[in-house]
Amino acid sequence: MVVLTGAGISAESGVPTFRGPDGLWGRYRPEELATPEAFARNPLRVWEWYAWRRELIARAEPNPAHQTLAEMEAALPGFLLITQNVDGLHQRAGNRRVVELHGNLWRVRCPRERQVWEDHRVPLPELPPRCPTCGAFLRPDVVWFGEPLPPEEWQHAMEAAREAEIFLVIGTSGIVEPAASLPRLARVHGAYLVEFNLEDTPLTPLMDEIWRGPVSETLPRWWARFQRGK
Repeated sequence: MVVLTGAGISAESGVPTFRGPDGLWGRYRPEELATPEAFARNPLRVWEWYAWRRELIARAEPNPAHQTLAEMEAALPGFLLITQNVDGLHQRAGNRRVVELHGNLWRVRCPRERQVWEDHRVPLPELPPRCPTCGAFLRPDVVWFGEPLPPEEWQHAMEAAREAEIFLVIGTSGIVEPAASLPRLARVHGAYLVEFNLEDTPLTPLMDEIWRGPVSETLPRWWARFQRGK
């Protein structure tokens, strides 16, 4: 079983989504906050936005959908979770077999030395934070607009999609590429596809099974039914 999650699963923990009528990109310009060029122009402004998100996420808790995915991993040896989210809530819920396509907000990276490490301090004592070795401004270890996905993570995700027997699509808009291509790849290779979302997406026509409603309610019900059917 392979799972692809998007912002919709964390929205039920109080983490704002990026798209839709109330999404963050409706209020902020991505090119001013989430590009290498924005960071080069004004690292303080970029970091103020990410510091705000870190503080918001630090108050959030994994919801029943996150917890159900952790239960799935514990029960299914072939389980893999692929996420577009950078909030770390899957790991806090107990998942360990996680492929992070877009990075993680709780890691920082030195652009000069290319070192990466975790930093869970909230609030950060200095903005922008600096590399303790060379003094360069650190950046969040996330994928910004115009940047490629981490090659190892993307390769792992594609291999899993090709091998999946069941592929769950949870809380994703289905429009962010290349992640949105993974369910299509799984479909081509014969996987059974299930979508959990509040509304239809461009991926909906591919699905064998569709669950509408809050994923914190629908995913636990699907998992319980799946276990009874084994």
